[in-house]
Amino acid sequence: MDFISIIIIAIGLSADSFAVSVSNGISKNMLKFKHIFLIAVLFAFFQAGMPLIGWFAGNGFSEYIKTTDHWIAFVLLSFIGIKMIYESYKSKENQEKSGFNFLTITAQAIATSIDALIIGISFAFIDVSIYSAILIIGISTFIFSLVGFGFGKKYGKKVSKHAELIGGIILILLGIKILIEHLFFH
Repeated sequence: MDFISIIIIAIGLSADSFAVSVSNGISKNMLKFKHIFLIAVLFAFFQAGMPLIGWFAGNGFSEYIKTTDHWIAFVLLSFIGIKMIYESYKSKENQEKSGFNFLTITAQAIATSIDALIIGISFAFIDVSIYSAILIIGISTFIFSLVGFGFGKKYGKKVSKHAELIGGIILILLGIKILIEHLFFH
């Protein structure tokens, strides 16, 4: 997988963290910068760690399904993309209105990184430098989380819905790209 594709995946995965950070920016407007920084670090840690876990798991059985690996990557990316698009239309009315709560933020970080676990499994089936990929995903998520928090404070609820929608579309398009590359160019 090329560098640009990894960046696109990182941006797509970061959309969930961005959207949650926007909602945190809206609802947790009394947080200090050190808390915002910690939130971004937690999101980046889980978003980068989950693909590594998925990659190790996927490598355990990738040899058995190499002939269908591109279909698996396509299905997984499309599933995640569709889920993100669906989530972008769900109501976000039950936002937490309190300040920093470590357990809540950690739960958000884990919840937004489940998709990254599945991406990691698909990485095992295609040629990916996993350590470069998780570094890019982690940095992207960290930046998107910080920016999302600022957007949430400044621009409100409109941005969150569109971030997940765009992220979902990006992941579906990337799945289609992987499928086309393997069907027609391998």
